[in-house]
Amino acid sequence: MNVEVLCLGVGSSGGSPALGCRCPTCTSADPRNQRTRCSAVMRAGGLNFLIDTGPDLRQQALRENLLQVDAVLYTHPHADHMNGIDDLRAFCYLNRAPMPVFGNAFTMQDIRSRFYYTTLPPAPYWDKPSLQLTAVDGPFTHRGVMITPIPLLHGKWPIFGFRIGNAAFLTDVSEIPEASFPLLEGLDVLLLDCLKAKPYPTHFGLDQALAAAARIAARRTVLIHMTHELEYHATNALLPAGVELAYDGMRLSAE
Repeated sequence: MNVEVLCLGVGSSGGSPALGCRCPTCTSADPRNQRTRCSAVMRAGGLNFLIDTGPDLRQQALRENLLQVDAVLYTHPHADHMNGIDDLRAFCYLNRAPMPVFGNAFTMQDIRSRFYYTTLPPAPYWDKPSLQLTAVDGPFTHRGVMITPIPLLHGKWPIFGFRIGNAAFLTDVSEIPEASFPLLEGLDVLLLDCLKAKPYPTHFGLDQALAAAARIAARRTVLIHMTHELEYHATNALLPAGVELAYDGMRLSAE
């Protein structure tokens, strides 16, 4: 199954440029150093699966002319991955239907608690999102497309990455449990968390990301969820063959 991946955003919670910063990344004119909050679309079987709804979702969708979202896959409920949830209203309106949403039970309960109004039936004017929440704990099929949640740790939080076909998206990772590695075999494309050069309690640093990439051995690995400390050209020059930095608007394909 062919899977197309669109990187809507590859930045960390603060985005790049960072407010008030004059570092080489933040002052760069190269658009690959300008990073909105982390999110992606995985397209398979004619369906667009949106991964996370960060606070830049509207801006990202306008930039990429994204007019179709068929389901949302949530990795976890941190603000930089969820707080654009109201922007799903536009896609519910375009679809004239509630939006199917999938994630672990912890994340679904967070939506019910913080964004209760999104779980109500649709209103006549689609003036709010209308979401159909489904908690998943293993592989599932949506409209003929198989989706495999990848259990991960984000500090102490149990979160999900997602695999569709031979493409996988793993953000906000501090540890990949041993049982998850078999779920990542045979990848063409791996999008992998790499917050900064040095280790961080709740994210991979560069050395950890490279070690995980080497073990998973995807044909192509792109690093995501980066702070402004990782300048695009300088960091790419340090990376081994088959590993590179992602950038907003990057498109990838897996067979």
